[in-house]
Amino acid sequence: MTKPFGTDELTARIRAVLRRRDTGDGADPLVRVGEVTIDVAARRVTRDGAEVHLTPIEFDLLRVLAVHRGKLVTHRRLLREVWGPGYGEETHYLRVHVAHIRRKLERDPARPEILLTDAGVGYRLAPEP
Repeated sequence: MTKPFGTDELTARIRAVLRRRDTGDGADPLVRVGEVTIDVAARRVTRDGAEVHLTPIEFDLLRVLAVHRGKLVTHRRLLREVWGPGYGEETHYLRVHVAHIRRKLERDPARPEILLTDAGVGYRLAPEP
């Protein structure tokens, strides 16, 4: 971090580091959605048994959705949990990263079955069958 910085920025960065260190949310460490397995604790994602490389931001987005599997997570909440409190309105960040995740995980990214969109509101990870 470069000086000067505000306490909000410092707090956001500390939270991000703590999230990466330990999920601390009591969520199931393994989440399976079709042929995709998300290992929250190990920060690994596999599809059909092959490891999928996700960037740290992509994994953090997927982790938040996995923790709230089947439930709608609003754009604002995703932005704040992944990027910090100063990014509540930057929805274009989400569109770009969700498109990248879909290309890596979905069989047909144009017809997502894993990472679902609630238009204008947010995203959800497909619920358990």
